[in-house]
Amino acid sequence: MVDRWTIRNGTLDLTRRPLLMGILNVTPDSFSDGGRYFDHQAAIEHGEQLAAEGADILDIGGESTRPGAEPVPLEEELRRVIPVVEALAPRLSIPISIDTSKAMVARQAIIAGAAIVNDVTALRGDPDMVDVVRETGAGVCLMHMKGTPRTMQQEAVYEDVVSEVASFLLSRCRELESAGIPSDRLAIDPGLGFAKTPHQNWQIIQGLQQLRSLGYPLVIGHSRKRFIREVVGNDFRSVLWGTVGVGLLLAAGGVDILRVHDVKAMREALALWRR
Repeated sequence: MVDRWTIRNGTLDLTRRPLLMGILNVTPDSFSDGGRYFDHQAAIEHGEQLAAEGADILDIGGESTRPGAEPVPLEEELRRVIPVVEALAPRLSIPISIDTSKAMVARQAIIAGAAIVNDVTALRGDPDMVDVVRETGAGVCLMHMKGTPRTMQQEAVYEDVVSEVASFLLSRCRELESAGIPSDRLAIDPGLGFAKTPHQNWQIIQGLQQLRSLGYPLVIGHSRKRFIREVVGNDFRSVLWGTVGVGLLLAAGGVDILRVHDVKAMREALALWRR
């Protein structure tokens, strides 16, 4: 059992799992809330709200990774996220994570106050990203994904999705440890919905113990995703409570960090579950 995750200038206690990573999309085109927080002031206010609702980490991203999404130019991604990180870092007592696969965005966000890099490419998308993480001492979340957001749904082909995802994540962690990033700074995410069919997402949830056995903090981002909507429909309240229900299932399976949009609802449900 992993009991802590070392991040820049601190550690996260995982013994009271699961922690909640609140999602703040500073984008016009994310799959569930695109555009709501694209304005900087709206994003800052929502970040403060997520922290007040009980988020343990705030994950800020400026590039949509929904299926079919097109890449965002570097300067535009910097324009979206850096002012938000700069504004929120001194106001919040929780760590900020920057959701990016670009080394320059990660470096500038860390200078502005971020403590974690959450990279959907597992530090493979930019050759300079390994150096940024190593030099800054940031914590890093490595996600499994085949292809890119634009192409990934055509690549959801596996003989054994759980074993293949686990093998990739373990291999990538070992590579980064050899590159000088300490093992206690690494967390893993199997990437639900990223080159995974709905059925494969459920298989990963059934195989949580195989992922936990790798010995790294386990992050799961299930919030509002299609495999939930396929079961409950697209009504907002149905998707909300479907997300909460799956979150409780993941908590019971020992997941360390849940990445969610609706922090308050998930926090309240977890409080009841713990009782």
